[in-house]
Amino acid sequence: MTDTPMSPPSSRTRARRNVAVLVAAQALIGAQMPMIFTIGGLAGQTLAPNPCWATLPISLIVLGSMLSAAPLSSLMQRYGRRAGFLVGTLGGAAGGAVGAAGLVEGSFALFLAGSFLTGIYLSAQGFYRFAAADTAVGDFQPKAISYVLAGGLVAAILGPQLVKVTAEAMVVPFLGSYLAVIAINLAGPVLFAFLDIPAPPRRVPGQPGGRGRAELLRDPVIAVAIICAMVSYALMNLVMTSAPLAVVGCGFDTGIAADIVTAHVLAMYVPSFFTGHLIARFGARPVVAAGLAILALAGGVALTGVELEQFFAAMVLLGIGWNFGFIGATAMLARAHGPEERGAVQGLNDMLVFGGVTVASLGSGGLMNCAGGSAAEGWAAVNLLMVPFLALAGAALIWLALRPAAER
Repeated sequence: MTDTPMSPPSSRTRARRNVAVLVAAQALIGAQMPMIFTIGGLAGQTLAPNPCWATLPISLIVLGSMLSAAPLSSLMQRYGRRAGFLVGTLGGAAGGAVGAAGLVEGSFALFLAGSFLTGIYLSAQGFYRFAAADTAVGDFQPKAISYVLAGGLVAAILGPQLVKVTAEAMVVPFLGSYLAVIAINLAGPVLFAFLDIPAPPRRVPGQPGGRGRAELLRDPVIAVAIICAMVSYALMNLVMTSAPLAVVGCGFDTGIAADIVTAHVLAMYVPSFFTGHLIARFGARPVVAAGLAILALAGGVALTGVELEQFFAAMVLLGIGWNFGFIGATAMLARAHGPEERGAVQGLNDMLVFGGVTVASLGSGGLMNCAGGSAAEGWAAVNLLMVPFLALAGAALIWLALRPAAER
């Protein structure tokens, strides 16, 4: 099957239908993530016995995502994408329910448990982009990945606005937001009923089963794609997790923090309308390189001060840099393995990516609240930490470009 003028109309129709379903899922069900990333650290700050642990709930979400990646990928390899995505919405609903219970009981431990369960949804959402590529080939493949991530544009608007409506709607702060998260996940079974992505064919005994994980990591393209995805996502999370705390700590209110998160998430997803076209025209590696450069610029702007316009500019640049870096790395990875290796390589990729994000989240709260004597000094420390990791990813891209053409 090819997605060219010579391909059967039914094949092209199925690919576009799947993309439409995944865009809707990214937009509607995905709205829970900007909600939780806006209020998770603030809610954690009210429950944590130590302010340095304020962003630990966000870290537990990412840890749950990291630990869920390989099992979910294996589940989807065996039973198909729909099964994995339904498990994800179940995790999201359970996370919202347990998080709400933690808020009612004033229990930081229970709140952390709910955050960990939310990570199951975040992990499943991460596979939407790979699912978009399953039935799309040729130039439509990077576009399909990009369109699905563009669905986050609606989530970027819907999620923080729901926070404004629900955060103080009940006596217990933020409880209404977590109840809304439960409701959002109920859309999952309805949407995924329309998904039409066949599970990969079962391996016949005696047939090669594809490369093992160690061999996959020795592939230069796969290795560099994973490094760039890890750095792009981890640095975005590092800064985004700290941003609401920095904004409020520098004298602005929660509504302003939500607006800045909205601007950031819009910047993450608006470029998706053309990122796929840029990849199709120029290739994935130049787009990834541009993303890393924009992430560096975001950090530079953040270091110039803590006025409102500097927060907005830095967070918008952070979102654009993530978009180019992460979508470009995903496109590199999607073309570097066969269908029989899908479960292994995608699960490995997301486990490593969210492992990096977990470390970034853990470091974010400590740097923000405990590095220096003020919110401004903590914010500066967070952004300075970007430098060595951007240098690592840039060096990996250069190394790949210098290798023989057959290896890249």
